[in-house]
Amino acid sequence: MSVSDMFAALQGALGLDQDIREEIRKVVQALEQTAREILTLLQGVHQGPGFQHIPKKCQKAREHFGTVRTQMESLKTKFPADQYYRFHEHWRFVLQRLVFLAAFVVYLESETLVTREAVAEILGIEADRERGFHLDIEDYLSGVLTLASELARLAVNSVTAGDYSRPLRISTFINELDSGFRLLNLKNDSLRKRYDGLKYDVKKIEEVVYDLSIRGLNKEATVGAGGEK
Repeated sequence: MSVSDMFAALQGALGLDQDIREEIRKVVQALEQTAREILTLLQGVHQGPGFQHIPKKCQKAREHFGTVRTQMESLKTKFPADQYYRFHEHWRFVLQRLVFLAAFVVYLESETLVTREAVAEILGIEADRERGFHLDIEDYLSGVLTLASELARLAVNSVTAGDYSRPLRISTFINELDSGFRLLNLKNDSLRKRYDGLKYDVKKIEEVVYDLSIRGLNKEATVGAGGEK
C-alpha cells in the first residue's frame, strides 16, 4: 500500500469517527433539553406553595423521564456497543445531571436514596457494564453529590415556607449519605473534589437545624414530624 493510500484510509477512518461524534452530539443536545425541562419543573418545590404540589411535580417529572428513555435508546445506536468509554465524555455530564434529577424525584417521593439499579431503570439503561450502555458508578455518585447540594438548599427554603420538620429529616439523610461516602476509597480526582464539597452541605444544613433549635422551632418540628411529608 502506498503512502497516499495509507493516508486516504486514515482520512476515511477520521471521517467516520467525526460522523459518529456528530450523531452522538445531536442526541445529547436533546437529552440536555429534556434535563432542563425536568429541572425547571422540580425547582418549583423551592417556592413557598411548592411543597403542596410535590406529588404532582414528581409525577410530571416521571413522564419526562419517558422521553429520556426514548432518547437513550437512540443514543445507544449511534456508536459501536463495545466503545462506550471511547465516547463516554460526550454524555457524561448530562448523564450525571439526569442521575441527580432521578435521585431528587425519588427523595421527594419517599425521602430515601435511590439505588444505582433503580436510576438505571428510570433512565432506560443498564446497571451492569457487561450488558452494554450502562450507568457508570462514578456518574451515579456524582449525581448523588449534586442531590446533597440541592437538599441543602431545600432545607433553607423549607424554613422560609414554615416547614420546620423537613430540615431535620434532610439533616439525618445527609449525615447518613456522608457516612456512606466515607466508606469509599475515591481515586477519581473530579469525584473526590466534589465529595469534598459535601462537608459544606452538611455544615449548611447543621446551621439550619441549629437556628431552628435556638428559635425553639425544633420542638414544633418534632411534634409535627409524624405528619404528612
